[in-house]
Amino acid sequence: MTMSPRPMQRLLTTLLCAALASTAAAQQDVRLPDLGSSANALISPQEAQDYGASMLRQMRALDMVVDDPLLDDYINDLGYRLVANSDKPKNPFSFFIVKDPEINAFAAPGGYIAVNSGLITITRDESELAGVIAHEIGHITQNHLQRAFEDSKKDAPLMALVLLGAIAAGASSHSGDAPMAVLAGGQGLIAQKSINFTRKDEIEADRVGIQTLAKAGFDPNAMAGFFQRMQDAMSAGAGGEDVPALLQTHPVTTSRISDAKARASALIAAQKLRADTTGIERTQWQKSMAPIAFVKDPATLLATARAGELDTYALMRERVHVLAGDATRLATYYGSSLKARRDFDTPANHYGFALALTRSGRGAAAIEQLQPLLGKYPQNLILKLALADARLQAGQRAAALTLYAELNNQSPRNRAVALAYASALTVGGDKAQAQLGATLLRPLLDNASEPEIYSAYARASDKAGDSVRAGEAYADASYYSGRPYDAMEQLKRLLKRDDLDYYARVRIQARISELTPLVMELHKRRIKTDDSPDRGSPQ
Repeated sequence: MTMSPRPMQRLLTTLLCAALASTAAAQQDVRLPDLGSSANALISPQEAQDYGASMLRQMRALDMVVDDPLLDDYINDLGYRLVANSDKPKNPFSFFIVKDPEINAFAAPGGYIAVNSGLITITRDESELAGVIAHEIGHITQNHLQRAFEDSKKDAPLMALVLLGAIAAGASSHSGDAPMAVLAGGQGLIAQKSINFTRKDEIEADRVGIQTLAKAGFDPNAMAGFFQRMQDAMSAGAGGEDVPALLQTHPVTTSRISDAKARASALIAAQKLRADTTGIERTQWQKSMAPIAFVKDPATLLATARAGELDTYALMRERVHVLAGDATRLATYYGSSLKARRDFDTPANHYGFALALTRSGRGAAAIEQLQPLLGKYPQNLILKLALADARLQAGQRAAALTLYAELNNQSPRNRAVALAYASALTVGGDKAQAQLGATLLRPLLDNASEPEIYSAYARASDKAGDSVRAGEAYADASYYSGRPYDAMEQLKRLLKRDDLDYYARVRIQARISELTPLVMELHKRRIKTDDSPDRGSPQ
C-alpha cells in the first residue's frame, strides 16, 4: 500500500498530538490508568476495549482497513475457531484485515488482532495463516501487551503508546514519505524496546500458539514452517530493508524455530502414542477421547477442503489480493498469468480474475470466468455472489436481483448477501425496493461496527422515505469511520426536528449520551481527529 502524503500527514498529526497531549496530561496528574504490577490493575478490560476500538476507528478514517463482509466473517470465523481452543476461550476478540502489502500482523488492547493483506496473500495454506493468528492470540491471552505497557511506562503514557505503537505497526513504514519516516523512527524505538522486554514472550506466544493451533485441528508445524520460510526469504534477499515486517516485530532465531518444531513434533507424537495404546479403534478414540482436535497427519491437513468442494481459504486469499490492491492492474496480472502458466490455472485464480474484472468495470468478462466455475461448484455461495455482482456491473440488473434474492433465501442474515442485495435494490430501484433493502439491513445493525453497513442502510432508508432513520445511520457511519464530532453534530441536528416521534427522540438522545463522554475525552486530551472543530488551530 502506498499512502498519499496527505493521509500520512493526518496520521502524523494525530499521533504527535496524542503523544504531546498525553505527556502534558500525565504531568498535570490527569487520571490515567494505573500502571501497576498486576495485569488487571494496569488497564481494565473496558479501557483496553475502548483503546482497541478507537484504534480501529482511526485506521478506518485513514482507509487502512479492508472492510468487506465476506472477509470479515472469514477472518473472524478463523480467529474464533482458534480462540475457542485457546487458554482463554471466553475473552473478547476482534479480527480485521489491514490494507497493507507488508507481511505482518499485530495484537492491540481489547483483543483486537490485525492481519495485513500482504501476510494473507503470501501464505500457502490456511494452517500457515492460522499459525500467525494463533501466535498473536497467545500474546493477548498471556498478557504480554500489559507487560509491555508496564515496562514502557517511564517513556510514554499509555494513550500515546497505544496510538504510536499499534497504529504505526499497522501502517508500517514507507521511506518515500517524510512523515512516514518520522513515524518509522518512533515505531522503531518502541519496537526495539518491545523486543528487549519481550523476547521470552515471543517464545511463550509460540508455545501457547502451537498448542492452540493443534487443538483447533490445524497443522502444529505450520507456525514454525511459516517463520522458517520468511527467514529463508530474508536470507536470500540483498539487504536489511528487505526484511519482512513480521520478522522485525517478531524476531526469530534458528533455535527458536527449532524449539517450535520440536514442540509441534511432540504434540503429534503424543497423539499417536495415545492412539496406539488405548486399545480401541483409532477413529473411535479420535472422536471420543482425543484431548485435542489435531488427529490427522500434518500432510493431510494441507488440503482443508472436502472432496468436491472449493477451498474457502484459497478464495478468500485472492479476494484479499484484489480488494486491497489495484483492480485494473491485477486484472492484467491474472489474465496474463492464466495464459502463461499452467500451475496458475486454479479455481481461486479464476475467481480472483473475475473479481478484478468486476471491480475494474468489466462485468461481462467476469461472467465468462465465473460460469465455468459454477458449472463445477453450483452451490458455492462465494461464486454465486460474485456472479450476481458481475451481472449487476454488466447492466443485467434484473438477473442480478433474482440471484441475490435466491442467495438471500438460502442464507438469510448473511451479511455479505444482505449488503450486496440491499445496495442493488437501492441503486436504480424504486421506493418499495429501497424499503426492502432497508428491511434486509436493519437486523445487521445490532452490534455492527462496519461503516458501510450503516451507510447502505442510510441510503436505503432515505430513498424509502424514512429520513430520520437515515440520519441516525449516517451519524453512526461517521462515528465508525473515525469522525466522532461529525456524528455528534448530525445527531444534534436530528434532535431539533419537529417531526420526531417519541421513540425516535429517545433513540437519538441515548446515542448522544453514549458519544458525549468520548468526545469530551478527546477534547480533554487535545486529540484531534479529521473532523475536530478546532483542527486548524495551533497547538
